[in-house]
Amino acid sequence: MRALRPLRLLLPFVAIVAALALFIGVAFVAFSASGGTSGGASTLGACDASSSGGLAGGHAGVRIGDLSQEQRDNAATIIGVAKSMGAPPRAWLVALATAMQESTLRNVNYGDRDSLGLFQQRPSQGWGSPAQVTDPVYSTTIFLRRLMAIPGWETLPVTVAAQAVQRSGFPDAYAKWEGLASQLVSQLADVAAVGTSCGTAVLAQGVAGAAIGFALHEVGKPYVWGATGPNSYDCSGLMLQAFASAGITLPRVAWQQYKAGGHVPVRQAQAGDLLFLATDPTDPNTIHHVMLYMGDNKIVEAPYTGASVRVVPAPWNDPELVPLATRAGTTPNSAA
Repeated sequence: MRALRPLRLLLPFVAIVAALALFIGVAFVAFSASGGTSGGASTLGACDASSSGGLAGGHAGVRIGDLSQEQRDNAATIIGVAKSMGAPPRAWLVALATAMQESTLRNVNYGDRDSLGLFQQRPSQGWGSPAQVTDPVYSTTIFLRRLMAIPGWETLPVTVAAQAVQRSGFPDAYAKWEGLASQLVSQLADVAAVGTSCGTAVLAQGVAGAAIGFALHEVGKPYVWGATGPNSYDCSGLMLQAFASAGITLPRVAWQQYKAGGHVPVRQAQAGDLLFLATDPTDPNTIHHVMLYMGDNKIVEAPYTGASVRVVPAPWNDPELVPLATRAGTTPNSAA
């Protein structure tokens, strides 16, 4: 019996170690099941379109291909209204995620209490008459006006921005539609992933530096309409040769160069991206000038007759600035 005494003395320690191991194991399983988030709540990634909720009930894994023509048409209407208002792509994303949560992008004539339409807006709460809030153009317009009136809305997470407008009883619900909204923006509006953790097109290593380096070497050479170097350039001729030096073939004219790569919101432009001016910034067919963004809020361009290739500040406040930049040589976001 004396020989067993040391083992009896070890039993309490063995029990403690076993209990601790069990606790850690359970905690790890719980942490993994919750997606590694604190608080034990499952959180979908910004690029995950899986979701549930809305008037149609639970539908996990909804993708753009699962949407009906009615839903896609309503999404296109939201984007079209946003563009006509001059709202930035981030606003399109918030509006689409909101409408998907509120009505699954259906212009319904029913809802909670007197909620109606795409955004489930309530006439009794000052959103407009029943006829107005069931008009997709009107309902989108008033949603966007209220959204963009919120100070700093552009930097808010999608769910926070939407909730600030909607004041929903389920304030965290909008986030789960962010991935689907990003897909809609990409496919219907020709914009890369906006404001999500989804990646955007990346230039091949060295392309931006080579193109910028070429353009800087041409600084001081005169602008001549139709010229593609080596002694003079017009705006698109300079871009043509700059990217040719980096192994990328661009179309000849500016509006065609706009379509020669993936698009990103202009304020997310990186060195090597193309910026554009247009008489109507919402219509790429009216583009009349192209510039090469260098980073640090500067561009290099061949500006106009009588001037020379130059480096100047990026025209962020120019009313003709097209809201999308092109990442030349990357895969276009859509066929548009």
